[in-house]
Amino acid sequence: MKDKAGLHPRNKHKSGYDFKELVKSSPELFPFVSKNKFGTDSIDFSNPQAVKALNAALLKFYYHISSWDIPKDYLCPPIPGRADYIHHIADLLADKNGIIPKGLSIKMLDIGVGANCVYPLIAHAEYEWSIVGSEVDPVALVSANKIIKDNALDSSITLREQKDKTKIFENIISNDDFFHLTVCNPPFHSSALEAREGTNRKNKNLGIKKNVLNFGGQNNELWCEGGEVAFILKMIQESVRYKKNCLWFSTLVSKSTTLPSVYEELKKVNIARIRTIDMTQGQKKSRIVAWSFQA
Repeated sequence: MKDKAGLHPRNKHKSGYDFKELVKSSPELFPFVSKNKFGTDSIDFSNPQAVKALNAALLKFYYHISSWDIPKDYLCPPIPGRADYIHHIADLLADKNGIIPKGLSIKMLDIGVGANCVYPLIAHAEYEWSIVGSEVDPVALVSANKIIKDNALDSSITLREQKDKTKIFENIISNDDFFHLTVCNPPFHSSALEAREGTNRKNKNLGIKKNVLNFGGQNNELWCEGGEVAFILKMIQESVRYKKNCLWFSTLVSKSTTLPSVYEELKKVNIARIRTIDMTQGQKKSRIVAWSFQA
């Protein structure tokens, strides 16, 4: 179920941003706030510094994250979209009464936690889960670890380094692990050129003349050989080995054209359950695909 904005009903951002309240709690956002062409408060979303300041303010106001920062040019994801994913995937754990379990006994794995650590922050703030994040980038690991420590979340969120860029679950999930959920925002471009072209199209649609990644992103965050199709198929193949270690595997799927290949691969591995969850924010449409080997 979604509201008129296409967001999950529990998403705290579904009514838009209250910039007065955000600035009150995060004064550092104030220099970036101005009136847009409709006469309402907003920020320049083509400005990476403004986007980062807004993210920090949202995390502080809604999720009580008092200290948050990321290195220059690293991915600064839109908070509403990340919150939407967490709420939708949480619904998979709801019992017959529609109650989602909370507490550290519920364990989530975030594949590619990034320098921003946003999925674990939101998941723990909303549901008090225990989260493990994996990451291949040493700089991103240092950044995410700093966020965790600065907010005293060491006992709830831990990180594991993936030293083999060709692996996803392997080297991360141990034999005695059990996760109720996995989440992932895979790199969806197939090359650096495709990533740049995608940025140019996005900027043109938004009326942004300068060639800038307003949400940032390193190469491993934006693209991989074969794009999101290859990444997700590899994820499905590896999930077979760990089918007893996880209740629900899931991934964000940016392109609808990716779905046929995903469904075909899932048929091959004989899953018990599959869910496709549509998400819409403004003009952006995406979906979550989740699968389970346990009936």
